[in-house]
Amino acid sequence: MEFSIKQSSPDKQHSACVVLGVFEGGQLSAEAQAFDLSAELQLSRLIARGDMTGKAGSTLMLHTLTGVSAERVLLAGLGKAEEFNAKQYIDVLRASFAALGKTNCKDAALYLSGLAVKDQDEVWKINQLILIAEESVYRTDALKSKPADKPALRKILIGCAKKPGNAAQNAVISARAIANGMNLAKQLGNLPGNICTPAYLAEQAEKLAKEHKLKVTILEEKDMEKLGMHSLLSVTRGSREPAKLITLEYRGGDKKQKPVVLVGKGLTFDSGGISLKPGADMDEMKYDMCGAASVFGTMLAIAEMSLKLNVVAVIPSSENMPDGAASKPGDIVTSMAGLTIEILNTDAEGRLILCDALTYAARFEPDTVIDIATLTGACVIALGGVASGLFSNQDTLAAELIEAGAYVNDKAWHMPLWDEYQQQLDSNFADMQNIGGRAAGSVTAACFLSRFTKDYRWAHLDIAGTAWKSGKEKGSTGRPVPLLTQYLINRANEINIAAV
Repeated sequence: MEFSIKQSSPDKQHSACVVLGVFEGGQLSAEAQAFDLSAELQLSRLIARGDMTGKAGSTLMLHTLTGVSAERVLLAGLGKAEEFNAKQYIDVLRASFAALGKTNCKDAALYLSGLAVKDQDEVWKINQLILIAEESVYRTDALKSKPADKPALRKILIGCAKKPGNAAQNAVISARAIANGMNLAKQLGNLPGNICTPAYLAEQAEKLAKEHKLKVTILEEKDMEKLGMHSLLSVTRGSREPAKLITLEYRGGDKKQKPVVLVGKGLTFDSGGISLKPGADMDEMKYDMCGAASVFGTMLAIAEMSLKLNVVAVIPSSENMPDGAASKPGDIVTSMAGLTIEILNTDAEGRLILCDALTYAARFEPDTVIDIATLTGACVIALGGVASGLFSNQDTLAAELIEAGAYVNDKAWHMPLWDEYQQQLDSNFADMQNIGGRAAGSVTAACFLSRFTKDYRWAHLDIAGTAWKSGKEKGSTGRPVPLLTQYLINRANEINIAAV
């Protein structure tokens, strides 16, 4: 989809559809008032008849109004003016694009970004408009023999009452890049395990590197063996698909600038191994690589916006399958860090591949390391699908990530990482065991990872509840690409301001 922003008058806009807001009680937004005057109060008369109340989430499509240039006018209900906030703004956008999707409109001009939204700026409003527009046209039927027709909507104009400044123009560029990153993450996440294998992810990394001039390195199992990554390799032993350790390097900052390293869990299918999962909903375990998918998407986004920052992606990828060679409960393996791990449950495999990847990440002498993983069902129970679980060995880093997520409506919640939880990982036979029992399962998983991150500032995002949706709307969400990209944008701004 194409996006542009410019100063324009809605009544003079030649478009398939102009979108205007109406508050509850029939109060027209400023842009709608100007339009109404040019349209000889046709909107006011419709509202007086009760055809549009302005109730939140309501829409009314109007055709062939006289005195205006647009083919259609969509009135979007804004709800009560005194209650209009970020959530209402997002709901209005979703309702508007849903209504546009039911038409044959190839383009639309939206006059909604001028609405006053409490505690939010123009950049935020533009960002949300573009992300929701892209969300509205995304389809999951690419592998069907007869995919549905592509949505007609192709171009969006963001109409402004005054000439947009550099911040607004840059917001369009960055939001478009984030949307592209989310779409890539969704595409990878939605692919079935027989297509999206570790080798396939490696191919996608090479493709991304070629298109955006990134450095790519693919380590094979023999390379991991030499490095002592026996924890990671223990997970892949039951699979016929060889594991890969993928790294992508984006160098947009100064050569001396230490990179941010993103570590994405890439379990392309997780059966649970010998600790086999129940059959119901096991198909959704193709989404166990959504951490990796979000890292791919983030790398695409920052490359498209030419972010002035150094970022490295580390993606450990494998399958977890039951086989005669698969790891067994009670097995003990030695990690790349030299720490021994007693595997009590082979379905707690994500931390086993991540711990070696986190050790490997140290060779890039990072400023910050963030791992992203669909790690625990316990996090789904704790936070549902609203917020990702956030753990960190530095409160300042946690606050930075929470702020970034809140700004782009990709929320995270700071969870505890206290020493009192560490004892749940004690083992009689090894340095640690890979599970800590039912209590505080997401916390003890993070505690496990923290033992491999003592040399740098680190955060862990548990996205088990936010990376995909189940049921009728089953599909990857593309989260937390917005959170990660906004964090990197903020980080680049801090570094570049400090350098001036």
